[in-house]
Amino acid sequence: MTDDKPFNLLLDPWLPVSRRSGEVSIIRPAQIVEDIKDNPIVGFMWPRADFRVASFEFLIGLLATACPPETHRAWVQNWLKPPSVEQLDEAFAKIADAFWLDGPQARFLQDYDTLQSDPEYAERLLIDAPGESTVKRNADLFVHRGQVERMARSTAAIALFTLQSWAPSGGAGNMTGLRGGGPLTTLVLPEERGSLWRIVWANVPNGSAIKNADKTKVFPWLASTVASGKDGTDVRISENAHPLQCWWGMPRRIRLMFEKNNDQICNLTGQSDTVLVTGWQQRPYGPKYAGWIGMPYGAGTVHPLTPRYQQKAGAEWLAIHPQPGGIGYRHWAGIVVESADGNKLPASCIATWRNERARDVRLSQAPRLLAAGYDMDNMKARGFIESEMPLFDAQDIERQKNIDILARDCVGAATQIADLLRSCVREALFGKATVSVDVTLLANLRERFWEQTESDFFTILHEAVTPSDDVALKTKWFRILAHAALREFDLTVTLEPETTMQDAKRFSAARKRLSIAVAGKGAEGKKIMNGLGLPVSTAKKTEKIV
Repeated sequence: MTDDKPFNLLLDPWLPVSRRSGEVSIIRPAQIVEDIKDNPIVGFMWPRADFRVASFEFLIGLLATACPPETHRAWVQNWLKPPSVEQLDEAFAKIADAFWLDGPQARFLQDYDTLQSDPEYAERLLIDAPGESTVKRNADLFVHRGQVERMARSTAAIALFTLQSWAPSGGAGNMTGLRGGGPLTTLVLPEERGSLWRIVWANVPNGSAIKNADKTKVFPWLASTVASGKDGTDVRISENAHPLQCWWGMPRRIRLMFEKNNDQICNLTGQSDTVLVTGWQQRPYGPKYAGWIGMPYGAGTVHPLTPRYQQKAGAEWLAIHPQPGGIGYRHWAGIVVESADGNKLPASCIATWRNERARDVRLSQAPRLLAAGYDMDNMKARGFIESEMPLFDAQDIERQKNIDILARDCVGAATQIADLLRSCVREALFGKATVSVDVTLLANLRERFWEQTESDFFTILHEAVTPSDDVALKTKWFRILAHAALREFDLTVTLEPETTMQDAKRFSAARKRLSIAVAGKGAEGKKIMNGLGLPVSTAKKTEKIV
């Protein structure tokens, strides 16, 4: 930034990016298509992973708001021939008045009114920054306080967007984000080292551009806050909000505090700015969002980037959240495909890609899925989860359906065996009586099982993309799971010199139970085989000799 004029997120350069050549630059949003043929932009250069994923969300939401594809044909056309920088600038200029970060105008994602409250430290814009309670208890052991005293306006803008989009619980009156606190975001990564434009465009839903009359219902900071609390009103679609507000939710009442720079730099990026954010003010009881997670694919309004679940048929739909251990193939049903019971559904961006877009653009390289978000324990961030996995898209629709069924069956069998492995190890080490169980040991056991079988799962699906014998693939998968389960049991349950005879017998009985099941025998083994759709062997009856 070269002067202290108000800063606009659509008119000023602020996004740090890298190009295929390795060149690093700072761009305004319309420049994502700049030099796209010879030296395209391929990624963001933020120092934090959450900022990177939030930047994807920002650009996807921006395109969905200002210039979305109205039809599938229009989407394909812009995939093959992206718009120019000038065309995007023209589209974005129509809503630029909603993207001032500072100055006398309404401010991006900040309360319409001036707030009177004690200031918060700048670093508390970061979701994983230690909160007031943590600091008072002197418990900031891993993420220390006082690391970020000042932010450049660009850094503060993405930090503010990240917080408002994913806002976790924050104490009395501090509302969670539109999708609930710490939602999972899933994105299609269509090509290896593909352009930033194609990553963003792959995830933009079809729709209609914002109308001028709807601005205050799309961008809540352009009008007085719809407050919650005792006498407040929920923010609902078609009542007091436009569906496009799904990209611009503002659950927290925040006003950033700006100061002219005095030879200081941003503590996160090292960037210089003539104006720095040194803190912020807030008030409780910002907008309370209700009914924004519903059935996707046209039967309601949902956030296009977040998968959802319901606890039982007919129950309320909720956003899926990251969990300890990250996202892996065990989450395939619900993240990539609909679960067998229909109670878990992938994000609509994933479903649209796999059902329509992937076949029409006929990619030569297999796309991948990016899953990311904060693993939250109420108000505490346990960690930022970011995982990638292949998306297997067959050109033939029927083959695609078969792959999805195969994947669901394979994950189901792995879940059964993982549960059985945990049960057998628990029985071996602790017996059937009620005893103090090493929960961490059993949790780590399951994690290792999933980790060791993940690459084999994707190998199975890769083999299934071309016409194949699915029964043979399922049989191969069952053997992989059996081998992994027995290996993990033997590594966890070991005979030591001090092992008693009673313990040794219990070890042996538990392993025998596992061995029988992973051989496809006994009630437990037959249940797994039936789930995979594999034939169950029947023992031949022997003639009784008199």
